[in-house]
Amino acid sequence: MTHPTDPAAPRPTPVAASDPPAPAPGRPLSAGVALLAVSVAVVNLLVGAVLTVVALTGHVLGAWPSPEPLSPGLLGAAMLGTAPALFALARAATWQEARTLVLPLAVVLGGLFAVSLLNARRLYLAEGGPIVSVLFSLGWLCTLGLLCVAAAVCLAGQAFTRSGPPMPRNAPLPGWAKPPLAVLGSSWLGIGAGLLVRPGFWADFVPWHTNRVDAQALGVWALALGVGVLGSLAEDDLDRTRAALLSLPGTALAMTVVLAVRAPHADWSSGPGLGLIAMVAGLLAAGASGHLLVRGTGDGRPTASAG
Repeated sequence: MTHPTDPAAPRPTPVAASDPPAPAPGRPLSAGVALLAVSVAVVNLLVGAVLTVVALTGHVLGAWPSPEPLSPGLLGAAMLGTAPALFALARAATWQEARTLVLPLAVVLGGLFAVSLLNARRLYLAEGGPIVSVLFSLGWLCTLGLLCVAAAVCLAGQAFTRSGPPMPRNAPLPGWAKPPLAVLGSSWLGIGAGLLVRPGFWADFVPWHTNRVDAQALGVWALALGVGVLGSLAEDDLDRTRAALLSLPGTALAMTVVLAVRAPHADWSSGPGLGLIAMVAGLLAAGASGHLLVRGTGDGRPTASAG
């Protein structure tokens, strides 16, 4: 029998330390961005429902006076349409899956807050008016300011989140879908930039009566839609744009309801009226075709022909 200290005794084999697990592909979505998405979704549901319902009844409610309920009604419809997508975005795992919706969200928050500040003297808060409108104006300005600060902090934190290996594109967009998406995104981006920068001129391309603040606020939303559509085109991956795809048909359907109820108050025989119908229909078609393509993919790889 060998003694434990005997040099001839067998030595135990050292156990190799296990290698650390490899990081997942992509940049993880930070908790701050997910919380921001849920917060904005709740605000969109509450404020959007109020603006939409009031506009459908033929009345005007907003942070500033509007000559026609259609403008605040469409702002509310856009809020309602994007709320489900923002709830879905909070469940995304990576920044790559969320940025096609987060970047338009930042455009909306920053744009509406800037428009409100630049036209502060036109707000009910400065001009006075019914107590409900004054309180709504105050809440609108404060809420937008807080959400803009939160968005800046959350996006800064997301930028410093450690990224893993490059995330592959497993479900690229079919070739036939790219030209229509480019036209649709450019249309919304162009009319949005025009309404925002030169509202006095581009307001004539809106088929109902608007004032300066209405035109710029609608321009912010149009600009965000263009950024979202073109961003999805740049991502070129169905898996990364699931949340953004959910916002397109929701926004288009909510806008259609408002436009249909208030149809007698718009000039649909004009070029701008026909153009708006085509652009809203384009959002609905893009969202519907995108969902059909997503259903035709499984485990990140196509299971059916993209054609």
